[in-house]
Amino acid sequence: MPISHQITDGIAEVVMDHPPVNALPVQGWFDLAALLRRLGEDPAVRVVILAAEGKGWNAGVDIKELAKAPPGDHSALLGVNRGCAAAFAAVYECPVPVIAAVQGHCLGGGIGLVGNADIIIASTDATFGLPEVDRGALGGATHLSRMVPPHKLRAMVFTGARATAAELHHHGAVLAVVERAALRARAREVAAQIAAKSPTVMRAAKDCLNGIDPVDVKRSYRYEQGYTFELNLSGVSHEARAAFVEGRDARFDK
Repeated sequence: MPISHQITDGIAEVVMDHPPVNALPVQGWFDLAALLRRLGEDPAVRVVILAAEGKGWNAGVDIKELAKAPPGDHSALLGVNRGCAAAFAAVYECPVPVIAAVQGHCLGGGIGLVGNADIIIASTDATFGLPEVDRGALGGATHLSRMVPPHKLRAMVFTGARATAAELHHHGAVLAVVERAALRARAREVAAQIAAKSPTVMRAAKDCLNGIDPVDVKRSYRYEQGYTFELNLSGVSHEARAAFVEGRDARFDK
């Protein structure tokens, strides 16, 4: 089971655990979305912590799952794109605040989750990036743009470079950077502060903040996904995924 949860003192802790790198399969994204929706509707839940086991927080989609599809078969791609969109939206639209407790790598789809979270706590070894261009895809810039300035965003998208937790703390995206061993405890400290407040006020505050957001994150992300479909139709994406799975350099003639 790649996703589990527990509720204590009004704090729901959701944990992703899908070795080796927490790259979620298609169903995993839908399961995560459904769980977050369910927790948000539970009156006993006042705040959600989104955490993970393992060396990294989330490596995005399972490229190997996508690579199994023959050229021209886009069913897996459609599934993962819809699953990611559902999971990202579930984080953003969760009626209570969502705290992301991030360790190690946070890549691709992981950026979609963390960028839509309300608060980010990161370990000193956490890194954030979008390797999409190297996989023949696009997406996640919508969410990364909530974490870094515009030109930093462009450089990260074009080069695939990662940002450290310290950098994102400097930009104000990460609330606190702590040692990995203290990550969950620090997240729970912040969660406890929120859980101690009026749940009615907190749910109103979340709804209010979403209502004044300058960017419609759902529509913006779906716009990005359109380019991913275009790249798949061109054949570039299949070669990029095959090269990743086979551990070789991609051969592009266009």
